Amino acid sequence: MSTTTIDPVERLLDNADQGRTIIKNPNVLRHDYIPERILHRDKQQELVTQSLIPLYKKSIPPNLLVYGKPGTGKTLVIKKVLNQIQNRVDKNSYRIKIVITNAKEQSNLYNVLVDLGRQLGLKPKKTPDDKLWLPHTGLSISEVFNRILYIIEKNKINSVFVIDEIDHLAKLVDKTGKDILYSITRANLKLKNGSLSLIGISNDVRFKEELDPRVISTLSEEELVFPAYKTNEIKEILEDRVPLAFEEDTVTSGALNLCASMACREHGDARRAIKLLDVAGKIAELKQDRTITDEHIRLASQRTEIDKESQQLNAFSLHEKLLVITIMKSPNISTGGIYSAYKSLCKLTHQITLTQRRVTQMLNEIELSGLISGKMIHQGIHGNTKKFNLTVSPDLVKNTLKTDEIFVDVL
Repeated sequence: MSTTTIDPVERLLDNADQGRTIIKNPNVLRHDYIPERILHRDKQQELVTQSLIPLYKKSIPPNLLVYGKPGTGKTLVIKKVLNQIQNRVDKNSYRIKIVITNAKEQSNLYNVLVDLGRQLGLKPKKTPDDKLWLPHTGLSISEVFNRILYIIEKNKINSVFVIDEIDHLAKLVDKTGKDILYSITRANLKLKNGSLSLIGISNDVRFKEELDPRVISTLSEEELVFPAYKTNEIKEILEDRVPLAFEEDTVTSGALNLCASMACREHGDARRAIKLLDVAGKIAELKQDRTITDEHIRLASQRTEIDKESQQLNAFSLHEKLLVITIMKSPNISTGGIYSAYKSLCKLTHQITLTQRRVTQMLNEIELSGLISGKMIHQGIHGNTKKFNLTVSPDLVKNTLKTDEIFVDVL
């Protein structure tokens, strides 16, 4: 007796054809979706708008720093307020350009500036006007910034730089010694046509402690802290999106309660709650279930934690992965110990060993990702040394990398 196996792709496509999907509009659950109304953030919207009123009145607004834990609505509110101001200003008489970058998503300072410059209109290929050309690499940091100022001046742009996770930009600045934050805060002294305003968004209230004192006064002319959401507030945020995202009577109240409480375990993270609901909906569809229950939320929680860390690790270069494996094999290992063990792994995997200086840079970059942590240890007359540990389980590293043949003999 033979059984016919239904192709999983065909089954899901058939379900979509026959209207058996429960997700009506997946865009509503995306991290970059801006709802018509942002619940429980009226006060913050008012304060941000008040800070940016000069922009609406065609003058230069103060630089603004916005703090708050992840998922507390910081970026959402900033984008909404700026979009509404932009929509009400006469574009012919006053050109506002909003450029947004996330410093954590860029590997170095040059890439952060290239991202900002591209949004302003600087070209990746050579142009008749050399100053409007911004190559992917090869220029000095100061020259890249000069070209950004050039296009602002040339096109009379009133630019607002929104730098999300600005604390990571401060770390990139610290590593290069090129204080671009100081240059940004002083830019308007050089601009005669157009302007540059900065909105910095950070999860870390203390990051200013590491900044150059010259920068602090001009960078943080105005500051605003977003509080964490409460459990009932997150539930209301979810209830507001459910009718837009899902078919009727698809999400149980128990699932919403669990989703909200899970997002509030560490702090009130609405973005995590929305992500959980999104993944739970996909799991329910895959199982051909008609409702999203507590069980789907629990499965979604397990999947999102593993997926996030695995994706970060998979995005690393081969040598970064070798360094992670080195730390996995020898917890609490010093920088010098890492380099010695790393050289052995390079020999086993037939890779050309990088210099110790480059390896130290890479360790700092991996530490920024959060997958490893380093702690300075005082060794008396022997000075200080930095010791590293994984912040994820060894099993996660092994399961993520085991499919790559290069690492088979070293895991």
